[in-house]
Amino acid sequence: VQLQAFGGGLVQTGGSLKLSCAASGGISSSYNIAWFRQAPGKEREFVADISWNGYMRYYGDSVKGRFTISRDNAKNTVYLQMTNLKPEDTATYYCAGSSVYGARIPQGYGLWGQGTQVTVSS
Repeated sequence: VQLQAFGGGLVQTGGSLKLSCAASGGISSSYNIAWFRQAPGKEREFVADISWNGYMRYYGDSVKGRFTISRDNAKNTVYLQMTNLKPEDTATYYCAGSSVYGARIPQGYGLWGQGTQVTVSS
């Protein structure tokens, strides 16, 4: 299985973007998926995660109420809808997969996508 994140771009403060994490090889019953982000000079930060069946979702405090994670197992894709974006959301966003739900630290994930850049201008 390989993950590919895409959908990033440049957006103004208050705008929205929807990221996608597409999996080749199928993720529907195998992987819990998380989004992380990393800004230059900072550690990789947990953003949100979703269980393999979509029943459980969890968000980092900095994005709660603004971001929504979802998945479509028929399309082998996980989404991150980002609204009310702020300059501090600027980072490279990564999706990651694990057979265990709820790790929420980078070391807990063995499968990573290549990252997609999100830039929020003020």
